[in-house]
Amino acid sequence: MAIFKGAGVAIATPFHQDGTVNYEKFAELIEFQIANGTDAIIVCGTTGEASTLSHEEHLDVIRYCVEKVAGRIPVIGGTGSNCTETAVYLSTEAEKAGVDGVLLVTPYYNKATQNGLYEHFKTIADSIKIPALLYNVPSRTGVNIQPETVVRLCRDVENIVGVKEASGNISQVVKLMAMADGCVDLYSGNDDQVVPLLSLGGLGVISVLSNVAPQETHDMCAKFFEGDLQGSLDIQLKASALIDALFCEVNPIPVKKALNLMGMEAGPMRRPLTEMEPANAERLKKAMVEFGIPVK
Repeated sequence: MAIFKGAGVAIATPFHQDGTVNYEKFAELIEFQIANGTDAIIVCGTTGEASTLSHEEHLDVIRYCVEKVAGRIPVIGGTGSNCTETAVYLSTEAEKAGVDGVLLVTPYYNKATQNGLYEHFKTIADSIKIPALLYNVPSRTGVNIQPETVVRLCRDVENIVGVKEASGNISQVVKLMAMADGCVDLYSGNDDQVVPLLSLGGLGVISVLSNVAPQETHDMCAKFFEGDLQGSLDIQLKASALIDALFCEVNPIPVKKALNLMGMEAGPMRRPLTEMEPANAERLKKAMVEFGIPVK
């Protein structure tokens, strides 16, 4: 049984101007997502700026999200780390908090071997009973989980159920799904490749776009599963310019700017991330308006 099917939002973490977490606005973002069809919330991922949250903040944000969602849709906690022991700690605490699953990014900087990745993920998953998704994003981590390793983990470890694939390498995903023979739950980690990965047997997307266009991202997946392939593709293509603008600077700089343009008051980024360049902000604003998102 998959953790979720459809569009999961990689939700942003709003901050006050002093850099502390703005829980009041976070509650509003959660309600906005649920009201607009989002199928799951992925909290404390890349978009949630987990890398600059302290461990205490990280777990507090996860606990708050679980409490506010209150079982209405699944909540998946980003609990990966480049330190296996830290990932075990975050994952076990997130399980206690009541998350429906965890998302485990490949260990960054260390550049582990495939055997090292296997041992890392197996150790974390063995410490919890809830489902775990692997997160393959080599552009950020410097290491790629090979299809053979993903399949081996999903077959050997009962609660490793799938992967968020953000390599951008469609050929690798084809190889993965050919080898998997149904044992891997596949989610797109790239908003510009949702329909292609659904066509390869994907169950949905873990999405940045959903922060600002939750209904459309949900509909892109729902229409595909309903057999309305043209309707799904139409949304994917319509969103192309907006997706490009949302990634014209490193995530989550543009999406937090977009939320602020919508009046959602997501606040600033934590350093080393900085405010969006003015020319890129204008490009983003134009793409939002053309997509039909009201801006202030």
